[in-house]
Parts: sequence; C-alpha cells; structure tokens
Amino acid sequence: MAISSTERTDVNRSAILAHLGASGPASRAELARTLSVSPALMTQLTRELITDGLVVELESAPSSGGRPARMLGLVAGGGRAIGIKVVADHIAFVEVGIDGRVLRSQSEPFDAAAATALAELSDRIRSFIDGGADAPLLGVGVGVPGSVDLPGSGVVDAPQLDWVQVPIGESLRRSLGLPVIVENNVNALAAAERLFGLGRTTANFLIVTIGTGVGAAIVADGRIMRGASGGAGELGHFPVADEGPSCRCGNLGCLEAHISEDALVSAALERGVLPAGAGISELLAAADRGDSSAIGVFEDAGRLLGRTLAGVVQVVDPALVIVLGEGTAAWAHWSGGFEPAFRAHLMARRRSIPVEVERWQDDSWAQGAAALVLATPFESEGLTGDQGRLIRARLVEQAARQ
Repeated sequence: MAISSTERTDVNRSAILAHLGASGPASRAELARTLSVSPALMTQLTRELITDGLVVELESAPSSGGRPARMLGLVAGGGRAIGIKVVADHIAFVEVGIDGRVLRSQSEPFDAAAATALAELSDRIRSFIDGGADAPLLGVGVGVPGSVDLPGSGVVDAPQLDWVQVPIGESLRRSLGLPVIVENNVNALAAAERLFGLGRTTANFLIVTIGTGVGAAIVADGRIMRGASGGAGELGHFPVADEGPSCRCGNLGCLEAHISEDALVSAALERGVLPAGAGISELLAAADRGDSSAIGVFEDAGRLLGRTLAGVVQVVDPALVIVLGEGTAAWAHWSGGFEPAFRAHLMARRRSIPVEVERWQDDSWAQGAAALVLATPFESEGLTGDQGRLIRARLVEQAARQ
C-alpha cells in the first residue's frame, strides 16, 4: 500500500526527532542529507516541529564561508519517559525529558522475590507517574539484571531476582495502560550512551559494568547485540576457572563469582583484611586509607577483569570501552591490576584502545531504561513491536496537539 503524504510526513517528523535525540543538534542541511529529504521539505517539517514545540533553534554553527547554519535541538517539554531500574532489594525511578535530561528521580526498597512483586512494582510505578510533569508521557522503560526475550515483549529470566520466565512487560502494560519496553539493564545503559553519551562518537563500543554483578553490552555497527535469546553480553558468567566459587547462575568459576562486590568482601574476610560483618564500603575505606592488603583485593579483581575483557575485545573489536557501575567508586584501586593485564593480553594493534571510566550515579541505570523509550522512534529492527509503534504514535499525536 502506498504511503499517503500525511503518513510520510509523520514518518519524517519522527525521523527528525529521532536523529536529534541520537546525534544531538544538527542543521537543516545535515538533517536533509542524513534522512534523504529535500531541503524544501526539511524546511517545512522543521518549521512545523518548531511550531509544535518539539524542536527549538539554537546557536549558529561555525562557517568557513557564507551564511552560518542555524542548529536545531530537541525541546525537553515535548514529551517525557519514565525509566525503572529493578534490582533484588530496591527500585530506582527517573523521569526524563525528550532530550534525556533527568527531571526527577526516586529510589525505594523492594523485594523482587516476593510473591506480590509484580503487583507492587505496578503500584510503585503508577505512584511515581502521578507525581510527574505535565508533558505527555511517551512510555515506560524497565531495566532488569537478566535476559529479556524481546524488548517489546518483556519476558525475563533473572537469577539475581529469582525470576524465571516472568512476563513483566505484559503485566505492566495491562496494569498501567501505557507502552512498556523491557531490556537487560546493561543494554539499557548502552541505549543511553548511544543517545546521549560517549557512544554518540562511535558505532562500535563495549560497555562493562562492575558492582553487585558484572555485565556487558556490545554495540556493533550502531546496533546493540542481543543474541538468539536476548542474553548477549553476560560477561559475568564467563568461565575463568575450572573450579572456583559457586555463582548465582549455578556454575562454578564464573567471573562474577570472583569479582562481584560480595566476592571481593569474601576475599577480604578470608585474608583478614576486614572484620566479620564488614562490607564493600569498609573495604573501599581501607583501600582509600592506603591499606595495601585492601588495595590488593581490588587489584586482583582488576587483573582478572582485564585479562577476561582483553579476550572480549579481541573477539568483537570495539573502538571504545566504557566502564560503569557502582564498583567504579573504587576504580583507582582496580586500575593497578586492570591496566597492565588488559593491555598485555591484547594484540599489539589494539593496545591503544581507550578505556573510559564514567562517574557513576545510581539513577544512571534508570536513565538508561528511559532511553529505551526515547530510542524507539529510530528502532528499525522491529524488536519493540507493538510497543514501539504505540510510542511513535504518541510522539506524532503530541505534535499534532500542539
């Protein structure tokens, strides 16, 4: 069936918003080239988006000659998304504008293993939404520490949460009456990096998270690799020893069983670095005071992470590695073991690959989940299914109402 002019216009409008969200401010000429739209039509469409209150003119771009190009950017009030981070003992919420700026955040205790967990999660989300801004809500993104069949479906297997084939997407959609996108939490961080962070500068990068667990997200040619069942990037369950500590996945010798926060505390207790009952914060405090034994615990973890990550880099060939997570608070101590091991186990031509360690905040996970919603207008592989179409429709409907 041929696309009518109105439908084509809607598609182009969404594509403009998508490009500005993914790549930041751009000129009309750049948008026309990227989206294969005539300059005249681009001028018309951007004029409508400015009138709709979704796009704003910014400063002029520098010019080597001729008239400077006016840059266009997204308007935060043109829509909003809710992001949810779910872990075993708490939930983090954020509300973000269409430009990804965090408008508000909140964190609450939560028992993911409770029989009433899904009903309670729905109630908490609804309460958070009710306290939000007046801008239209495009949808809800949920990040979980496990495998997700498809973002638009949202069936979750998460050992950390004691969830097996939990239909969180269907449950939340039915309860909230809103589009819901569910994804592995590290993949959600990758979506945020691709939209707003260091991932905007390259189409091939690797995210690694350290903290209560160990995870990874692989972005290749601009796409997040999900694998056959949505479980790609399970770096924490990479086998690093024939024997070893028991992992939550049921296997022995996984990387996560050696270098997660619980594993580091166990190692510190065994070495007499910490007294009984102490935790990761006490271990970090000891290392910050210069305790060589405490520093050694982190360095050993960094060495094992570096050697393992070098193998992943050899396989996927990213241009950039980004390290995130709660564990980065101690990165000054990890790096003493990580850097030598990582560089030494890379092929010579890859040893200069940059490793960026980003400042961590707990709501970064939830902001990543919200980015799942903001990324949907340019999701071209059909992974979000009906939920993606609903989000795109809400964005177009919002433009029509302005």
